[in-house]
Amino acid sequence: MYGLTAQMRRAAVSMPSNIAEGFRRGTRKEKLQFLRIAYGSGAELETQLEIGYDIHYLDAITLKSVMDELDTIMKMINKAIRALSV
Repeated sequence: MYGLTAQMRRAAVSMPSNIAEGFRRGTRKEKLQFLRIAYGSGAELETQLEIGYDIHYLDAITLKSVMDELDTIMKMINKAIRALSV
């Protein structure tokens, strides 16, 4: 349980950290790169949450609640990626 929890924390912290780092960079290309890394960390967290559910560390209600929040965040990141890709 500790290992999965630690990985989930790292992925969750990685998302805003990469967004912040990307927006401190000078170019659009770098910003996009870090947004994509943040999006990838979100996908990693999504998988880890599903694993947590499968091995009964999370109940269905908690999983749905967290996944709904994560989905909202992933949509925001995706929208930022699309906006910068134009």
